[in-house]
Amino acid sequence: MDHSSRDLPPLDTLRAFEAAARTGSFSGAAEALNITHGAISRQIAKLEDWLGLKVFERGARGVELTLEGQRLFLRTSEAFALIADNTDRWTEPRGAMVVRLASIPSLSSLWLIPRLKELEGGPPPLRILLEVDIRQTDLEDEGIDLSVRCGRGGIPGRVSVKLFEEHIFPIARPDIAAELGSGDPERLLKYPLIHDSDASGWRAWLGAHGIDYRPRAQDRRFEDYNLVLDAAAYGLGISLARPPLAGPVIASGRIAQVDQRTVLNPVSYWMDRPVGEARPAGAELARRIAACAELDPARVEQFLKDGR
Repeated sequence: MDHSSRDLPPLDTLRAFEAAARTGSFSGAAEALNITHGAISRQIAKLEDWLGLKVFERGARGVELTLEGQRLFLRTSEAFALIADNTDRWTEPRGAMVVRLASIPSLSSLWLIPRLKELEGGPPPLRILLEVDIRQTDLEDEGIDLSVRCGRGGIPGRVSVKLFEEHIFPIARPDIAAELGSGDPERLLKYPLIHDSDASGWRAWLGAHGIDYRPRAQDRRFEDYNLVLDAAAYGLGISLARPPLAGPVIASGRIAQVDQRTVLNPVSYWMDRPVGEARPAGAELARRIAACAELDPARVEQFLKDGR
């Protein structure tokens, strides 16, 4: 493959390669990086495809560096040593009880962070590395044990279980809520409606009351639900409360309930994991998350058995 001198192989592939070369096996690399053997194998295959040459010879007794692999290992070892030569660097925790958990920003800050101490507490104690990202990444390739997300169903290539649903209702700054009072749902259309990545929540709530809603020019959209709540608190319009995410903000008095009527949101909360057997620490965290979500323990045990 032809690459310019400024191009570099993906860092994750070099990280997997360096660990495999240093430990002498894919299994050793998987243990060192807290990811699966399969994830290491795929990263090495991706690196070899990028380079256009083999870096390991596979045999019945394991793997062995090729001549090109030995040269690459020397260079990557030197490069990683230079990167590591920084006394102020943050070193990622390693160990059997370290768990990598992925989620989106709003769910991380409004639901996971308030429960993080409880989720990490023992016995046995866990150390959770929270990966905050809006992408739907390949969990196994990224070394993610669990993902908690919002969605409408399972994602192909993952094992999924629904954690909980939410019944949404309109909220606004307290003075706006007082002005609107109670009455016909159409009164809310006097103000801009605020939604996040799509308008399905507002379509569901207004549709349940006979109003065919389509976003208008004055309505506002913010990708992250934290911004939706902030926008309502600062009087930019009316948004929807998504329990339990909005609970602390309502309790603080920054926003108030505009209408008592609730509707089931088309979007639910899900927990995912890679296909295959879950790591013991990942399985323990899944049980703790399920307990926080008040999920039937039998369902989380089935979740851990599925896809093996």
